[in-house]
Amino acid sequence: MQGVPSSFLAAFFFLSCFICLYPPDLAMAKHAATGVTRHYKFNIRMQNVTRLCQSKSIITVNGKFPGPRIIAREGDRLVIKVVNHVPNNISIHWHGIRQLRSGWADGPAYITQCPIQTGQSYVYNFTISGQRGTLWYHAHVSWIRSTLYGPIVILPRRNTSYPFLKPYKEVPIIFGEWWKADTEAVINQALQTGAGPNNSDAYTINGLPGPLYNCSSPKETFRLKVKPGKTYLLRLINAALNDELFFKITNHTFTVVDADASYVKPFETDTIFITPGQTSNVLLKTKNLTSNTRFFMAARPYSTAASGTFDNTTVAGVLEYNSNNTPLSNNSTKGLALPPLPAINATSYVAIWTNKLRSLGNSQFPVNVPQTVENNYFFTVGLGSDPCPKNQTCQGPNGTKFAASVNNVSFTLPTTALLQARYFGNSKGVFSTNFPSFPLNKFNYTGTPPNNTMVSHGTKVVVLPYNTTVELVMQGTSILGAENHPLHLHGFNFYVVGQGTGNFNSSTDPAKYNLVDPVERNTVGVPSGGWVAVRFRADNPGVWFMHCHIEIHLSWGLRLAWAVMDGKLPNQKLPPPPSDLPKC
Repeated sequence: MQGVPSSFLAAFFFLSCFICLYPPDLAMAKHAATGVTRHYKFNIRMQNVTRLCQSKSIITVNGKFPGPRIIAREGDRLVIKVVNHVPNNISIHWHGIRQLRSGWADGPAYITQCPIQTGQSYVYNFTISGQRGTLWYHAHVSWIRSTLYGPIVILPRRNTSYPFLKPYKEVPIIFGEWWKADTEAVINQALQTGAGPNNSDAYTINGLPGPLYNCSSPKETFRLKVKPGKTYLLRLINAALNDELFFKITNHTFTVVDADASYVKPFETDTIFITPGQTSNVLLKTKNLTSNTRFFMAARPYSTAASGTFDNTTVAGVLEYNSNNTPLSNNSTKGLALPPLPAINATSYVAIWTNKLRSLGNSQFPVNVPQTVENNYFFTVGLGSDPCPKNQTCQGPNGTKFAASVNNVSFTLPTTALLQARYFGNSKGVFSTNFPSFPLNKFNYTGTPPNNTMVSHGTKVVVLPYNTTVELVMQGTSILGAENHPLHLHGFNFYVVGQGTGNFNSSTDPAKYNLVDPVERNTVGVPSGGWVAVRFRADNPGVWFMHCHIEIHLSWGLRLAWAVMDGKLPNQKLPPPPSDLPKC
């Protein structure tokens, strides 16, 4: 290379070697103005995994269960090539990532993309804007997320710090659910018969069921090894399919500092409540112990479901103190006391706990809750039923099939992606824009349910002009049993401005809203037998899924989509789709 200094060539050669030697699923590339571009490769493939004395072949990322950790900083760009080597269709959602003007990378099948077919690939390309904390990724087609999930760790920008004491160590803790059976067979059977699905066989911590389950080997217990007198940051993720969870460590307390990758005013608690889809960063300060000691950590479900059974078991892991630098002699958990967890149906406990969450709200991390509202919506969320097809016996309520709906509309997934249809103006026959803003038939939502519990069906979206402010009240119903429904909105965070029990009162309840420091989330529980109110600004053009994160409710139709229109300026419009966008 004539005219190029030898020092430059040496540096170039060194950098090339560094990139070659770096692991393929985390290669940092060129610097951008605000961060770096990080390249990952996700090979979706089958992997034999043994749990509870039974082996089965599961769908994984790069053969790992749970999947590999994604690490980035606020402002970084992620370029993730997903290659599908399994027989199933695949799509991956980057749960909680705002996806500002990158809706083509959001991931839910038939909403923002057609799934990646066997032998095909797709590159998810997005920038992390204004977010730091813990998020996660998971498959977003059928029930494949039961094994295809992993953490997204977003560190603060370089040369900036946490708004709390820097932890000694950071540890992702992912709660999951394990079935001995094939989960695709489980959901297919449930949808065929109209009944509730077969329960999972265990809950897991980082993919491990722990010692309380029959036939669990010592290797199947998660062990967190700690030193005395140190502060650990636990990055909690609830990746379970169908269950909200309480989590506790015997004789220890946590300081909650973050919810859904948004900082909160720190508060102490000995118990964490976390719904499917939610994440939370909590600080654990270890005790000043002088001897090696073990404590149980445990999680079990919160449920008020009257509809069918649920997995009423407890997953345990072990907190291990290495106080005198000599390893513990064995892996025994004999004699360890389980931490006392709230009652299974502790609805009032959940309400008190969630009301403690408040945005940090300082000059560096301000609260931008809309003070005025241009678009008001009132959505009932809950279960319902479908008639049994002729010449079939159904196992749902009174011989029907279970269903679920928003404003009595059970969402039908299209066969082509909504975002594509909308972008190219081909919405006719794909979706309609007449989703009801309010229930068409009013009733005593949390009282005695109506006799007719049948739902309607359709692929209907809510259209929002760009940058309008939205208030959405979500009202739980008692139809086929009152339950807590964790609602997740793609493409946005929202502020949780109010919640309460019973039926929402539009005359008196808004006066009690918190418009000063409400918590900012992407997933919120609609309380069992109650309501929740959220506000957000529609500043992200695209088509955005909103659904219950209890997977069976999603499968039954508790889902809808918001279509946010382009703004007038170039930076307020959705760019064209990438050339490798999968085809249906």
